[in-house]
Amino acid sequence: MPTLLLTALVLCFAEPVLPSQDTESIQSCMLDLSEGLKLSSSHHNWDRLRELEQVLARSKPGKEGYRFKTNMLEAFVFSITAGSFQGLNLSSSMPVQSKGRQSAWLRGSISFPVELMEGMGAQEEQKLVCIYIQSASMFLDEHNSSVLNNHILGAFLHNRRVRWLRRPVEIHFSHDKELDSSNATCVFWQPAGTGSAGSWSREGCETQHQKGTVRCLCNHLTYFAVLLIQAHNLSESELQSLTYISTVGCSISATAAFCTLLLCFVFRCRPRDDTTRIHMNLLAALLLLNTSFLLSEPLAAGTMGGCQAAAALLHGSLLCALGWMGAEGFHLYLLLIKVYNIYVRHYLLKLCLCTWGLPTLAVVAVLIFKRETYGHHIISTADGYKNVTMCWLTSPSAHYMTLCYAGLILLFNVLVLVAVVVVLRKMRQQQQRARRDCMTVLGLTCLLGTTWGTAFCAFGVLLVPQLYLFTILNSLQGVFLCLWYLSTDRSKRGSDRSVST
Repeated sequence: MPTLLLTALVLCFAEPVLPSQDTESIQSCMLDLSEGLKLSSSHHNWDRLRELEQVLARSKPGKEGYRFKTNMLEAFVFSITAGSFQGLNLSSSMPVQSKGRQSAWLRGSISFPVELMEGMGAQEEQKLVCIYIQSASMFLDEHNSSVLNNHILGAFLHNRRVRWLRRPVEIHFSHDKELDSSNATCVFWQPAGTGSAGSWSREGCETQHQKGTVRCLCNHLTYFAVLLIQAHNLSESELQSLTYISTVGCSISATAAFCTLLLCFVFRCRPRDDTTRIHMNLLAALLLLNTSFLLSEPLAAGTMGGCQAAAALLHGSLLCALGWMGAEGFHLYLLLIKVYNIYVRHYLLKLCLCTWGLPTLAVVAVLIFKRETYGHHIISTADGYKNVTMCWLTSPSAHYMTLCYAGLILLFNVLVLVAVVVVLRKMRQQQQRARRDCMTVLGLTCLLGTTWGTAFCAFGVLLVPQLYLFTILNSLQGVFLCLWYLSTDRSKRGSDRSVST
């Protein structure tokens, strides 16, 4: 083991002897900064931090370096020679305050590669300074973003800017939470001008998640942290009520869809036309979607393999349901807009290949080539302690692709609705028939498209109302479709009887 590596590990447990002048200056700066950090509104903390950096860099630690620690800060300083540098590993334990629990100590570490001294002369000496800060009050951006455990780690060389390293600096942040790439990422701090807040950036940093640890690989030196990505700021009560509405609504929808399918096949054995067959396939897709959603949260408490299978089933059933919504829109286009020459050979078979086959093929491909796309997805609350974990997509790119697919289906259905309305306006001579057809088309298109469009309004002041609207309408979609189908089927039977008489 290299001498510096061994020394750094020993320093975590032993206090070296420091020159008295250095000790007094550093102690004074660290105590001033620690007191300032307790006052989160203090505007002088950055000046105090810069002063501490300069005092640490001017100190004379000797070959073994030294460590200084207060209740909120921990600093390391090493004097290193470029030609003899063989890498360095520092570790530290910092306290973490957990709501409802006693404070715990979590370990963090940073490893510097040999490439840190590239481009320097063999005899050139540098001061390497590392500062652990147990407060994020100084590092607030305009969004008041949260960082993991409020831990910030800074590292820099005294008179040299380090960037574009061939081999990255490796930083480990320990934690006791459920984190993945969807809700936590490695970032570094970009200071702004006087009077304005800085910002967190991911550029040059790679994030890797391990059990209990976030591993950051960054190609430069500055202040690092793990940014907690809050998709929304729901309170605990709001998340609980939305979860309850979703569970009850999906249960009712699944029951309604199952009963409708059962009644259709018991009393009719085989649907008599393509329209009814498409309705039945959509109901089957919604039944699968609701069932897989209800299983997602309980299976999240099981094994990773079971959770990935549940996430794949939920993702596939959502794609299929959206596909059959598009099939409804396409069928409506053929019936009410194109009208003539609408015969398509093996029509229903082709629809099934597109709406059942392609989503299944996509999900199987993901399971084979990139299985980690499915896993535990955490829905965070504002306080971060009453989170909900479900089995869903963990890859942002896969999530965005799914949103794009849903957006295309919705756009197509909206265009079909506009075209149908134009056609119906031309049927003024049959006013009563036109009104009936218009209500049918509007009802069908709303159930199969418009309600899902509320998912694209999740921003700003519309966030919470949109979530409630989206949850209520779409969790009960199976019920609405069941009622609509039964009412239209009853009208068809009544018209058939009147024609026969």
